[in-house]
Amino acid sequence: MKLIGDIGGTKVLLALADDAGNLVARRRFVSAEFANFDTLLADYLNAPHEPIAGGCLAVAGPVSGDGRSARITNLPWTIDAAVLEARFGLGPLTLVNDFAAVAAGVAALPTDRLLTLRAGEPAAGGLRLAIGAGTGLGVAALVGETILASEAGHVGFSPQDDTQARIHAVLLAAHGRVTAERVISGPGLAAIHRILAGESTTAEAVGARALAGDPAARRSVHVFFACYGAFAGDMAMAFMARGGVWLAGGVTHKLLPLLAAGPFLAAFDAKAEHAGLVRRIPVHAAADAEVGLAGAALLARSAGRVPG
Repeated sequence: MKLIGDIGGTKVLLALADDAGNLVARRRFVSAEFANFDTLLADYLNAPHEPIAGGCLAVAGPVSGDGRSARITNLPWTIDAAVLEARFGLGPLTLVNDFAAVAAGVAALPTDRLLTLRAGEPAAGGLRLAIGAGTGLGVAALVGETILASEAGHVGFSPQDDTQARIHAVLLAAHGRVTAERVISGPGLAAIHRILAGESTTAEAVGARALAGDPAARRSVHVFFACYGAFAGDMAMAFMARGGVWLAGGVTHKLLPLLAAGPFLAAFDAKAEHAGLVRRIPVHAAADAEVGLAGAALLARSAGRVPG
């Protein structure tokens, strides 16, 4: 068996994978309930299990060049593969960026687990891009069987209208620098709603109320998707993602019913003289909340590459 994990700022998903990649013993943990990942893993491994011959852990943060250590961006956690192997008697563990795992997962998703926003004109062998809003904002590219992880979610946020400029100004005063992740993420949705509606609440509450038809929450989600679409279109141009763009992440998944009818695609395509280029790029959204876990399992059994 192999240990498979998707470790984020809000939740941690763990499972064991057999040689065929089937996942068993799935468990979900609330990240904030644990002081560090070692303690969380001890809780998970406390149950009887077969010997673990290594595995793959997808982590929400930069990973060292050798894939052996990482620091979680939105948690005070450091993960060291060598320490975990020695403490728990595990085989070799590999750490990958969480969106590298998402990229692997969306590449393998069947069509019935995708919401196609636009079929577009996919180029055979073209670069594919995975983008996702959750606790943070992740971006990874697939070039053939190779995954290119990135920290593109931390580029500067570029407001596209007066409303977005107002959001930028408030966040700039509060943080000194406004990254895309400050706006296009769960905390970002909560911040948008606080600024526009004057109400402090959670992203989950804003999303639930928007899905139920609340006008103020719907406006906040509308602005969120406009920002998200503009960023995704910019990334599609930066990477020349002629193979398509796949959207994932917890916020994306929870708000899927509002995605297609919102301003996402219009903002994605609003690229002035390059609008014709981006309009040909396919855009899909993953309808699988555990796509990162599935991707980590795929990477664990394929030496870190995505089978073509």
